[in-house]
Amino acid sequence: MRLLLLEDDAILGEGLRDYLRADGHAVDWATRLLEARGLADEPYDAFLVDWQLPDGSGLDWVRHLRERGVRTPTLMLTARDLLGDRVRGLDSGADDYLVKPFEPEELTARLRAVCRRAAGSAGTRLRIGAVEIDRSARSAWRDGLRTELTAREWQVLEALVQRAGRLVPKADLEALVVGFDGEVSSNALEVHVSNLRRKLGAALIETVRGLGYRVPG
Repeated sequence: MRLLLLEDDAILGEGLRDYLRADGHAVDWATRLLEARGLADEPYDAFLVDWQLPDGSGLDWVRHLRERGVRTPTLMLTARDLLGDRVRGLDSGADDYLVKPFEPEELTARLRAVCRRAAGSAGTRLRIGAVEIDRSARSAWRDGLRTELTAREWQVLEALVQRAGRLVPKADLEALVVGFDGEVSSNALEVHVSNLRRKLGAALIETVRGLGYRVPG
């Protein structure tokens, strides 16, 4: 997943960024709302947002995004643990609320859960024709046989499956997989899509010429 982390604590922010990248995610880290405003319209799978930031409220930032129609799954990260704070956070547009200190394993589990809900699926497994995908285990099967995917192939597949049924513009798909080991060229993206079709079947990923890619919903 491509994640936007909005956290001003240098130690926590660096630790979360490094953990999430090691877990296979592309992470952009901002320490202030001013930095995040320039990134909010980029394609992301989820936002991780601290409530209290040096230049304002992360919760107000989330509320404004919702008012603009941005529906990117959002997880609030905060030391505010009163019931009223949790209710306010969720009512303001956050999809989940995690109280500091927390274990990074719980963070990633909650991330997967909010992204599944956003994609309209409660379970971790999704079947598309002869292909079964387990987003939690990052595994795929074709006709019951497990298929080995590279880290980059999985990133491409995950970005498309997260948006199943919707056209993903080529530029957005490139942006969603940037950050794992450097930038991805257009030709490299086409190679990864070609490999996924070879491994999982040509019907899995549709090319809409000149526009982008789509997997069935």
